[in-house]
Amino acid sequence: MTMDGWDVLEHARELSKRGEAFALATVVWRRGPSSGKEGCRAVITASGQVFGFIGGACAEPVVVREARHILAEGVPRLVFLGSAEELGEMVVREGISYVPMSCQSEGALEIYIEPVEPKTHLVVVGRSPMVEALVQMGQAIGWRTVLVDPDGGSAESHPMAQCVVSELDFKLAGVDERSLVVVATQGHHDEEAVEQALIAGPAYVGLVGSRPRAKSVLEYLEGRGLSRETLDRVKVPAGLDLGKVAHREIAVGVLAELVKLRAAGALGKGVRPEMPEVAEAIDPVCGMTVEVGSARHKVDHDGRTYYFCCPGCLKAFSANPAAFMGSEAKS
Repeated sequence: MTMDGWDVLEHARELSKRGEAFALATVVWRRGPSSGKEGCRAVITASGQVFGFIGGACAEPVVVREARHILAEGVPRLVFLGSAEELGEMVVREGISYVPMSCQSEGALEIYIEPVEPKTHLVVVGRSPMVEALVQMGQAIGWRTVLVDPDGGSAESHPMAQCVVSELDFKLAGVDERSLVVVATQGHHDEEAVEQALIAGPAYVGLVGSRPRAKSVLEYLEGRGLSRETLDRVKVPAGLDLGKVAHREIAVGVLAELVKLRAAGALGKGVRPEMPEVAEAIDPVCGMTVEVGSARHKVDHDGRTYYFCCPGCLKAFSANPAAFMGSEAKS
């Protein structure tokens, strides 16, 4: 999608609100001639979609590939794109990726690529001072926090909550496999809330309550046909044991447990996206990696398909295929 300037950042904000991971690429230096200019930006999603502009046919596929690697690692990086001869003469600096780019313009780019992971999604079910405290603390540390009130409470009923769902609907609350769900319904909707949470399949389901009450809830759900393996996913009671504490202070133990599990990578998929497998091939002319699915320049020769980063490489190959037949594709 063609975007530039503030439009790119607005799109980034929308992706962040939806809980989607992406990388933000910004051109910080260029040597002309090159299509990318200082300040050009683009958002690259985990699937390789590009929103914005950071360069032409040579630069964009390289940036997409590097962005997907950076998203998988979760670490920002400065990427230098230039000719192989230029890279061979440079002093290598730590923390920078040097990528050879065979571009007819002979330009060069430095692009800063940073991963933007979705905020942790916390869904708290119930209506009590402890629930209100947990929601406020989740919001305070920057998590995307939703309060679900099965008794029909609206935003007016919970003025401190940024988002309120006034029915027991985890789809409406946006629950997915990365969400954290805490059920604190104080005996009013425990069984139904835990069952629906397990069906939604979040990374964490916790039940706030006494051990006898939790045992009763799980036995009831087992009688309804839920497997023991499924019920074992429920953390009971939710939260770290802080001893004898006030009702609101229980929220401190719950949030502390969630922060600890998240930091240890013990919440299933967590917030970092899994990168879909992408078939790649080597441009037989310049040696650059080309994504097969999005390649715009390709040719069939002698029963095999060859992929190219730009029209120049395709033209060179078509003029003398025998000169480049030694290159091998990879996936």
